[in-house]
Amino acid sequence: MTPPPTDGGPRPQPAAPASRPRRRLLGGLAVLPLVGLAACDRGSPRAASFKGVDITGADYARRLELSDADGRARSLADFKGKVTVVFFGYTQCPDVCPSTLGELAQVKRALGADGERVQGVFVSVDPARDTPEVLKAYMASFDPGFVALRGTPEQTLAAAKEFKVYYAKVPGKTESSYTMDHTAGSFVFDASGRVRLFVRYGTGAEALTADLRALLDEAKAAA
Repeated sequence: MTPPPTDGGPRPQPAAPASRPRRRLLGGLAVLPLVGLAACDRGSPRAASFKGVDITGADYARRLELSDADGRARSLADFKGKVTVVFFGYTQCPDVCPSTLGELAQVKRALGADGERVQGVFVSVDPARDTPEVLKAYMASFDPGFVALRGTPEQTLAAAKEFKVYYAKVPGKTESSYTMDHTAGSFVFDASGRVRLFVRYGTGAEALTADLRALLDEAKAAA
């Protein structure tokens, strides 16, 4: 399968407009050719229409093996049976990360009882500052059911490469005041654990609600 286009450099990850002031948050997959994408895996399900970018059958974002804030080894298989939304970010992010997680919590509530079958997964790209204690408090501020994952620098890099996610440290005025450039989109997995959508930052709660509802209905029909 042809990988997603890059932002013109050698990085194999999506790109997006710059945000304030220096920190770029890459929204990604903006020019991905969608025609025939799902057909690259004939065994994969296909939906009639999504608001997000349909990446059904993608040959990336298939593995995620990191520890949660309690130190337990977790993988994508742990979340099968739920529609899972995976987002890479960091707790000191001033805008995109909290707004993305807040929106997902809003969508989960909007889905009512079906919202219990939606799983949010936050992957830290800043494990040096995102300690287990920090991650627990951060998740609790959005939804107690959301899971935060972290790893060593090497594990974090491997996870990002698997998802074609870009991140980089941007130095600040002091050693500890740095920010992180990172891909600002979410990956959505169906209840069978297959990656289905890339949701660009700014798509909106209404569109995400519709897409998650469609995947939940698909799971009900297949049961």
